[in-house]
Amino acid sequence: MAVSLDGDALHIWPVSTARPGKFTPVGTFHPQSLRRMHYSSLYNNAPMPWSIFFYGNFAIHGTTAVELLGCPASAGCIRLAPENAEVLYGLVLQAGFADTWIIVQE
Repeated sequence: MAVSLDGDALHIWPVSTARPGKFTPVGTFHPQSLRRMHYSSLYNNAPMPWSIFFYGNFAIHGTTAVELLGCPASAGCIRLAPENAEVLYGLVLQAGFADTWIIVQE
């Protein structure tokens, strides 16, 4: 994941996206909602700290499975190390939904 603010590169972080048989939506999105701590209603109450929902039930969020970052591992969400998810969450709060662009490419 590349994170920029006002055209300046701030961070490059490894992520996990959809494992085989699942999908991560591709396109350009704005955040729809933020949750400091969310528990998945679809996947056994899996913790999703620092959730930034951008397409229905799909979110960017922290994960406890940091050893899998850089590999396809999720059910479709974009997973980050929790400390990176917290930084991104704060940036979205500062910028606001309308000025935050989430661009997901294959």
